[in-house]
Amino acid sequence: MDKILSILKRQPPGRLIALGFVAVILLGSVLLILPFSVKEGVEVRYIDTLYTATSAVCVTGLIAVDAGDTFTPVGQAILAGLIQVGGLGVTSVGAGIIIAMGKRISLKGRTLIREASNVDSASGLVRLVKAILFTTLIFELSGAALSFLVFVQDYPPLRALGISLFHSIAAFNNSGFDILGNFQNLIPYRDNVLLNLVTCALIFFGGIGFLVIRELWQKRFHWKRLSMHARVVLSVSGVLIVVGTLLLKLTEDITWMGAFFHSVSARTAGFSTYALGDFKPAGLLVLSVLMFIGASPGSTGGGIKTSTFFALLQGIKSAATNKSEHAFHYAVPRDAFRKAAVITLLALSVVVVGTYLMLVFDPQVTMLQAMFEVVSAFGTVGLSTGITPGLSDASKLLSIVIMYIGRLGPLTIATLWYFSRGERIRYADGNLAIG
Repeated sequence: MDKILSILKRQPPGRLIALGFVAVILLGSVLLILPFSVKEGVEVRYIDTLYTATSAVCVTGLIAVDAGDTFTPVGQAILAGLIQVGGLGVTSVGAGIIIAMGKRISLKGRTLIREASNVDSASGLVRLVKAILFTTLIFELSGAALSFLVFVQDYPPLRALGISLFHSIAAFNNSGFDILGNFQNLIPYRDNVLLNLVTCALIFFGGIGFLVIRELWQKRFHWKRLSMHARVVLSVSGVLIVVGTLLLKLTEDITWMGAFFHSVSARTAGFSTYALGDFKPAGLLVLSVLMFIGASPGSTGGGIKTSTFFALLQGIKSAATNKSEHAFHYAVPRDAFRKAAVITLLALSVVVVGTYLMLVFDPQVTMLQAMFEVVSAFGTVGLSTGITPGLSDASKLLSIVIMYIGRLGPLTIATLWYFSRGERIRYADGNLAIG
């Protein structure tokens, strides 16, 4: 044990965070298959609990078995706990427990928090963790209270309370799980304005990131006082929601509320109020693009992130117009486009390779269905055309890997085994024709 701890202490922060997620996933998969988690008379295989645990910790929402029909209230509580840990991050939850016990966080722990929270400064990290936990509590309790007003009309009060808490946790952490049963998600509530708006609000604030929420509160929602990062996140998020709503309404026979809900949900939440298996290819393409872009840095969502998409567009615009990259009276960081291009290329590689392998493992699914499933897994969204339960074990294992990559980020995964201390030799520039 001492040797293992010694090895772990020598590991870089990124690798420790990645290992922490693996440990929680494995623990959750075991807890979900135990008798007290599974309803009497229901048989569930380990591959399905592993898939479910991964989907929960990676705040995705793709399901191989229906959570409402398969798991007991204890199992559903475990599932909600996995979603909460996955959304907040293993490091933030661990730090919160240490703070609650009245102990000090070590220097190594502070480094882990900084890495996991995607912040540059090491100062004020304890206050940041407290703010994250407090913000989460406020949003989830408020969401549960408002959702209860809807669910109590269809379920006994105690059951409605449980559904409301689970739904609020899942929505704020951008995980599309539900415990209503029969794989129906929120389809029975497609016309309920209150539940639609509450769910969208939880998804939106969970997806813009804790740092942006904190800044909005500190700056009293004053636009001109916000940082460049906050303005980019809010602007891109708003544009994607509006454009997504318009395109979905144009392509699908759904209500404006349905188009708006799916435009918000596709940005990594994964709730649905219409059966996506009935959507046209054009509508699925719109959802795929939204899922691929995803949420924002430091949030509970996945995808390449809104700021990455913004930096990519700014770099392309700069190259086309031969003008410097700038926005909101700020210059875009010089290496932003390079990093955004690398992340996007790695993400596209994951999607292309994942789609190919899924088509090999399950030739009965169409290319569009496979691509949609893979993009949903990578973006940690949870939307599906309905093929997930019928996938082969090989495709489920593939989805597990893709969800894990999507939660940590492709660039983080790519650098987990990087040991180089820098090059000692500098080569002369060569000639290379581009374009």
